[in-house]
Amino acid sequence: MTPSPDHQIRRVVIVGGGTAGWMAAAAFARLLNNGYTHVTLVESEEIGTVGVGEATIPPIITFNQMLGLDENDFLAKTGGTFKLGIEFVDWGDKGERYFHPFGRHAQDLQGVHFHQLYLRERSRRALPDIAEWSMSAVAARAGKFGRAKPDARSPIRELFYAFHFDASLYARYLRGYAERGGVTRIEGRIDAVNLRPEDGYVEAVTLSDGRRIEGDLFIDCSGFRGLLIEEALETGYESYARWLPCDRAVAAPCALPEPTEPDPFTRATARDAGWQWRIPLQHRMGNGLVYCSDYLDAEAAEAQLLGSLEGELLGDPRHLRFTAGRRRESWNRNVVALGLSSGFLEPLESTSIHLVQAALQRLIALFPDKRFDPTERDEFNRQMRDLYEDVRDFIILHYKATRRDDTPFWNRVRTMEVPDSLARKMALWSGKGRLFREGYDLFSNPSWVAVCLGQGLMPERWEPAVDALDEDLVAQALEQMRAGYADTAMRMPSHGDFLRMTAPSPLAPAMAAPSGSDSFDFIHAGNSAQTKGPLL
Repeated sequence: MTPSPDHQIRRVVIVGGGTAGWMAAAAFARLLNNGYTHVTLVESEEIGTVGVGEATIPPIITFNQMLGLDENDFLAKTGGTFKLGIEFVDWGDKGERYFHPFGRHAQDLQGVHFHQLYLRERSRRALPDIAEWSMSAVAARAGKFGRAKPDARSPIRELFYAFHFDASLYARYLRGYAERGGVTRIEGRIDAVNLRPEDGYVEAVTLSDGRRIEGDLFIDCSGFRGLLIEEALETGYESYARWLPCDRAVAAPCALPEPTEPDPFTRATARDAGWQWRIPLQHRMGNGLVYCSDYLDAEAAEAQLLGSLEGELLGDPRHLRFTAGRRRESWNRNVVALGLSSGFLEPLESTSIHLVQAALQRLIALFPDKRFDPTERDEFNRQMRDLYEDVRDFIILHYKATRRDDTPFWNRVRTMEVPDSLARKMALWSGKGRLFREGYDLFSNPSWVAVCLGQGLMPERWEPAVDALDEDLVAQALEQMRAGYADTAMRMPSHGDFLRMTAPSPLAPAMAAPSGSDSFDFIHAGNSAQTKGPLL
C-alpha cells in the first residue's frame, strides 16, 4: 500500500560527502526521483575525507550500471584501471604467493565442484596452482584484459573484473551526477544535532553559521566520528579487535614504476606486523601499510612504507587510526549510517565501497516512510550485521590460515581463537573440502577455495562423489580447460593497450587494436556500463 502524502519521506539529509556520501546522493538522485523527495548533502571542505579506498570488487559494475554511467568515461575521469583479483604475497608462509581471482575456477563436471576434481587430481600427480584454471587469474598474471561480448563463449565469458580508481575523483564524479539529478549540496560545518524531545529522533542539524537543515531521514556519512549515529544517538560499537588486531594504517601515493604499465590486479603483501597494499591507477600507484600498533609504531610504519615504494613519492603520508568492527545498529531511529560511520573492516579484500553499496541496496528495498516501521529497520540491521560478520570471517581466515611463526604478530593471529561461524566453515573444509555459501551475496565458494588452498589449508580428502568419475577423463578435461584459459589470455590485448583503446587517458593517446584481434570474442572499446540495469 502506498503511504499517504502525510507519511511520505520528503526531506533526506546526507551528512558528509566523500565516497559514501556521494554514492548515496547519486543513488537517491536516480531512484528517489519521484517528484516529492528532495535530497540535501551537507559537507565541509575544511574537514576533508579519508579518501584512500581505491580498489573494488565486481558488484561496483552493477552500481555504475544502475546509474547509467559510461564505463570508459568513468575510468578516464577517475584515473581508473581494471582489477581481476588480488595477489597475496607471504601470507601462507614467507616466499609464497597466490592469487584470489574474480569469478570461478573452471567448469564443474556432472554436478561436482571443480575444486573437488582438482583435489583428487593433485593427489595423483603434480599440478600447478588452481589459479591456472581461472580466466581472471591467468589474464592478470599475463597483464592482459578484455571485455567479453554479451554473447561471448567460454572461457572469455568467465573473465570477471572490478576497478581501481582514485576515491576522491570518484566522489567528485558522482557529485556532478547527483547535482545534475537535483541533489542540493550545502557547504558548512555542523555545530549541533537537534533531537526531537518526545522520541529522540533527529529533526535537524545546525551549521556553524546558524543555518538549520531539517529532514525526515538522515544519512550519516561523517566517517569514523559517526556524528549522528554515535555522538548524537549513542548507538554503540561492536569491536572485532580480538580477531582483527590491526588498528593503524599509513598511506602514500607514488609515481608508477617505469617503464611498466599498471597491473590489472591489487597486491597485498604480508609484513612483520600487518600487510601492505599496492594499487595501480592510470596516473599513480596507491600504497599503504595496515598494521597493529602493539608491534609497530607510527614512525617505523611510515619508514617501512616509504622504503618500499617503487616510484617517486607524490604526497605526504597519511596516518589513520581505527578499530575493526561495526555499529550495533546501522539504522537507529531515523538515521542510517553508511561507510566509516557504519563500521570498518580493513581493506584486505577491497570491501569498503561494497559495504556502502550493499547498505544502499537494502535501504532502497526497505525504504521507510515517516512512521519508521521497526520491522523494516530490524530487517535492515539484521542483513547488515550478517554481511559484516561474513566479510569479517573471510578476512580473519587470511590471518588464521598461516604457517608463519617468525614474528610475534603472526604468532598471535595464527594461534588465536576464531568466531564459531568461521570455526565451523574451517572444520567442514578441513575434512573433505566442503563449503556451503548459499544465501550470501559476497565471497562465494571460489573465493574461499582460493584463500584456503593458496595459504596451504589442505583438506584431508575430497567428496566421495568425485570417485565416481573416470580419472583419465577428468585429467583430460582439466588439461583442455587449462590450455583454453592460457590460449585465450595470450590473444587478449595488454591491460595498458586496452586502457589506451577505450578512452584517452594519462597513459597515452588512443591507439588501434592489436593486429589480428578484431575477430576475437571480446569488446575492445565498448560502453559496457551504459545500460540502466536493475536497481543496484
